[in-house]
Amino acid sequence: MELRDIEIFLTLAEELHFGRTAERLHVSQARVSQAIAKQERRLGVVLFDRTSRHVALTPVGRRLREDLQQAVDLLREGLARAEASGAGTGQTLRLGVFGHAGHELRPLIEAFRSRHPGSDVQFGEINGSDPFTALRTGEHDAHVLWLPVAEPDLTVGPTVLTGGRVLAVATDDPLAERGTASLEDLGDNHVVDFGPHAPEYWIAAMVPTRTPLGRRIPRGPAARTFHEVLSLVASGQCVHPLGEIAARYNRPPGIVFLPLHDAPTMHWALTWRSTADGPTLRALAQTAADLGPISL
Repeated sequence: MELRDIEIFLTLAEELHFGRTAERLHVSQARVSQAIAKQERRLGVVLFDRTSRHVALTPVGRRLREDLQQAVDLLREGLARAEASGAGTGQTLRLGVFGHAGHELRPLIEAFRSRHPGSDVQFGEINGSDPFTALRTGEHDAHVLWLPVAEPDLTVGPTVLTGGRVLAVATDDPLAERGTASLEDLGDNHVVDFGPHAPEYWIAAMVPTRTPLGRRIPRGPAARTFHEVLSLVASGQCVHPLGEIAARYNRPPGIVFLPLHDAPTMHWALTWRSTADGPTLRALAQTAADLGPISL
């Protein structure tokens, strides 16, 4: 089985949806179907039960998923060890952040560069609707993510940022006149739906599912990126809670950011693949631990 076919199989086994699998892997749905059909013919077994409305792993498919996932994890671990042994602490780390968070991390990055000449950090943007895939594929070496992060294959390191939350609302929204907002206000408005790729527990830490009084907070319309969120808010289709850093570096027309006065403080931590903690990444984590969290 070719590596790409293994990736297709494992992604479909996770998503159980041909369309979402194709979207995640940036291939056509036909390519996904062809890859699965080819392997079923080669192995002489059915890996997925599928109808027009339902996709499920067969018992054989479940066993194959377990075996292949173990093999892929071992492969990634071996590559990570090889990379770490060759890189020493002279590596450029790819660090995923939200929006302008890199500006706030400047004290950490400067301390890291001072301690480890020849090492550096290059920022990449995290997709809020799919916060872990870039880590798992190796596109990014680490992410700065709000907590909690409870993924068995990821390691949560030191907290690097702390701060409050704001509520993005349209300038003509009645809330805008008040100058502040509460979590209870979310029960009277829709918030953005980020879709199935971000775990519900993680989204709920920033955007709760219920107000303090227990009212359900309506989800929808859908968005995938920060700029899509701002567009939906500006058009009056929803409001949305964000880290207060969003208000510091963004002044989009048609939007005001209101302090969420009763929202708990948020904590953002370094997070990385457990099988890819090379010496340069460990050096960055140690620098962050020594420096302590940066308050926004």
